[in-house]
Amino acid sequence: MSQFESLAKYIPMLHEDHIGEWVIDQENDGTAERPIQMPFVNYSETVQRFIEDVYTFAEQHQELELTRYREILKENGIEGELNDIENLDITNLNAQCVLALIMGVVRAERFCDGAILGSFKSGAILKWLERLKNLDV
Repeated sequence: MSQFESLAKYIPMLHEDHIGEWVIDQENDGTAERPIQMPFVNYSETVQRFIEDVYTFAEQHQELELTRYREILKENGIEGELNDIENLDITNLNAQCVLALIMGVVRAERFCDGAILGSFKSGAILKWLERLKNLDV
């Protein structure tokens, strides 16, 4: 098994997947008896497994120091919002930096619902996974 196979295996799955969708409470009126539920993204099973596998990969490859994803990105001259990094030219990025991009998006979801959804819909995550697959040759 190649080094990044546990993540690259998602490339064909994600091409066929619906990724997820926003769930917005249309039934409740905001009263004490019927409080409105905050909107959230209901991610597909594939995306949920992908997120778990990103964390597992980081745990199994501590030498890559992916918990330092912000610093890794900064060391590679990458700073900015999600929209900025989604359109980044990644042709010269090494595996650690590409993995830091992925980890950054996965971690961003904890603070901003829908961060991963946007990165999947823009094609950024698939592009990053393709880069990892090419580096694994």
